[in-house]
Amino acid sequence: MSNRRPLIAGNWKMFKTCSEAVETAGQLVKLVAMASDIDVMIAPPFTALAPVSDIVRGSRVSLGAQNLFWETEGAYTGEISPAMLVSTECKYVIIGHSERRQYFDETGETVNKKIKAVIKNNLIPVLCVGESEKERESKETFSVLDKQIKKGLEGFSSDDLETLVIAYEPVWAIGTGKTASTDQAQEAHQFLRSVLEKSFGNMLAKSIRILYGGSVKPNNIAELMAMPDIDGALVGGASLDPETFSKIVHFKK
Repeated sequence: MSNRRPLIAGNWKMFKTCSEAVETAGQLVKLVAMASDIDVMIAPPFTALAPVSDIVRGSRVSLGAQNLFWETEGAYTGEISPAMLVSTECKYVIIGHSERRQYFDETGETVNKKIKAVIKNNLIPVLCVGESEKERESKETFSVLDKQIKKGLEGFSSDDLETLVIAYEPVWAIGTGKTASTDQAQEAHQFLRSVLEKSFGNMLAKSIRILYGGSVKPNNIAELMAMPDIDGALVGGASLDPETFSKIVHFKK
């Protein structure tokens, strides 16, 4: 057993108006009030961050954002700065989600700039990595993960990355109902830890939390969490319903 504290994170993606987000967050706060020894985070859309912040303040639930831009301020229409997130009492920021890479042309370089901005503003980066179905079938999983980690974390020292969280999300398992088998997930998590160890040393590799994402549900979370290198989950669809998400939070090993 590791001494890494589990983290169950909910990525709400482009769902929920402000009032819907406030209602969901309010229900969730009550449902996970007794969840000790585990961290819980939700990432609502930008428009709902401020009102949801008021709801989760002082509760077991932390606030996360789904993205940011790396500049402090400026003429960047439609973008959100780190300071704007800090002002809503955000704690975590999801960076490099496969949907951002796929639809918005995020690259290793832009992911790297965003992580720099997150760390500089004392926020916690949740770096997403993962291979496509085609890449897995071509046996490129490890080379893809290796490249995404090295590009994303280029130029950082182990001291910079003390709070870093990594989320392994096989692209073929996101929103598809397909889940990596526990062995596939563990194998990828173990590999990611070995890449971190080679680049940043054993201490950091052992302390970093690596979450699994990809069709996580109440009925598969305990099995995933039993794996030695899986430290939590980044939950998509199942995080939109407070009852379902709270069941994932309250998993029993």
